[in-house]
Amino acid sequence: MLKRYELSDCPVEVALTFMGDRYKDIILIELSTGTKRFSELKKASGISQRVLTAHLRFLEEYDVIERKVYAEVPPRVEYSLTELGESLKPVIDSMFEWGKNYQASVTKKE
Repeated sequence: MLKRYELSDCPVEVALTFMGDRYKDIILIELSTGTKRFSELKKASGISQRVLTAHLRFLEEYDVIERKVYAEVPPRVEYSLTELGESLKPVIDSMFEWGKNYQASVTKKE
């Protein structure tokens, strides 16, 4: 995993560090609709537990998501976007719209 000091000098490349990965995209899209528990993210994404945990830790390390642990038995853990993570919502929405428009244009050509 990257460390903060290993980020690129190129802003586009930095953005793609968070949005250019299939698994991170799925996690961010899921969390953009609200707080989710680990099991909800796992079920919705189809990502293995190991891969999901690694990506959640990465996003947490970079302050894009936050992890809240409740002192219960069994322990309950919830994930949500931080304020910085919330700032990705317009990017996600734009990508969604572009993808939808592209799909429509390709379908018209067939």
